[in-house]
Amino acid sequence: MRVLVTGGAGFIGSHVVEALTARGHEAVVFDLCDGHDVRSPQAVASMLPGVDAVCHQAAMVGLGTRFSDAADYVSHNDLGTAVLLTAMADAGLRRLVLAGSMVVYGEGSYACERHGPVRPGPRAVADLDAGRFEPRCPDCGEKLMPGLVGEDAPVDPRNVYATTKLTQEHLAAAWARSTGGSAVSLRYHNVYGPRMPRDTPYAGVASFFRSALARGEAPRVFEDGGQRRDFVHVRDVSAANVAALESEPPEGSLTAYNTGSGDPHTVGEMARALAAAYGGPEPVVTGEYRLGDVRHITADSSRLRAGLGWKADVEFTEGMREFATSKLRGEQ
Repeated sequence: MRVLVTGGAGFIGSHVVEALTARGHEAVVFDLCDGHDVRSPQAVASMLPGVDAVCHQAAMVGLGTRFSDAADYVSHNDLGTAVLLTAMADAGLRRLVLAGSMVVYGEGSYACERHGPVRPGPRAVADLDAGRFEPRCPDCGEKLMPGLVGEDAPVDPRNVYATTKLTQEHLAAAWARSTGGSAVSLRYHNVYGPRMPRDTPYAGVASFFRSALARGEAPRVFEDGGQRRDFVHVRDVSAANVAALESEPPEGSLTAYNTGSGDPHTVGEMARALAAAYGGPEPVVTGEYRLGDVRHITADSSRLRAGLGWKADVEFTEGMREFATSKLRGEQ
C-alpha cells in the first residue's frame, strides 16, 4: 500500500512512517517542515497520484496559550483537513485514517454514589483558586468517582484545540458520506516517547517534565498531581495507525476508536516515574492550573482491541525509563 502521511516528519507521523515501512508499505511524507502545507490545494493534489490511502497526522497541537490562537488552530487543523479531503474527493481516493484526540470528550466519565453516571460542567475558577480540583456531582455536590470513557460518550470540547479536533471528525464523516469513502479517527490519549518536541507551549506534559529534567530542574506538576490520564507510547500509537490502514472499515461513515494504553496513571505518578528514571530532582506540586484543562480523562480502548486486533505493548514503567533517556526533537 502507498500511504501519504501528512505531518510525516513530526513526532507521531515519523513513527507512523517507520511502522508502515516495517510492514512493507510505502510511506510518502508530506510535512510543513519540507515546505508542504496541507492548506495548499495545489501542494496536496500534487502528492495524491498513485496513493492508496491517507494518514492525516498534520495538526497544530496542544491546549494553546490564549484564545487569540484560535484562528491559527482553525486554519491549520480544520481548513487544512477540508483542503485535504477536497483533494481526496477529486482524486477518487477513499481511505483515510485521522489523528483524532480524546480532548473531544471534555471531562471524563464520572459516577456519583447517589445519582449514578453524571456529567459535571466546567470547573469554576473560584474552586480552582481554592485548590478544589475534583469535579462534584451537579445534583448533590458530592465527590465523584472517575471511570473509563467509551467512544459513545457525549462530546464536549472545552478549548479551541479540542473544538478543531472534533470539527476534523465532522469533516471526515461528511467526506465519507459524500464519497462513499471509509474514515477512521484514532482518538489519541496522552502520547509520549522519543522525538517529542521540547520547550514549546504546545508540547505534551511528558515533554515539559522531560525538558525540565534535562535542564537540571524539578518537573512542575499543576493542580495537586492527581489528574488521571492514559499515557500511551508513540510506538503503540503508530501500530494502531497501521492496523487502521490495513483494516476494512465500513464505507460511507467515520469510525472512532479510543487509542490508549488501558493503564491509567496520575500526572504526579508520571512525573515521579520520569524523574526517578532520569535520576533528576523530585517533582514539585505547584497548585497552579490552566483554564480549559480537565481533571480526569482515561480511555476505554476495548473497541480498538476487538475491532482491529490492536493492543498497547509498551508498559508504563518501561516506557518512562526509555523516554527518560530518549532524545527530544530540538534537543542538541
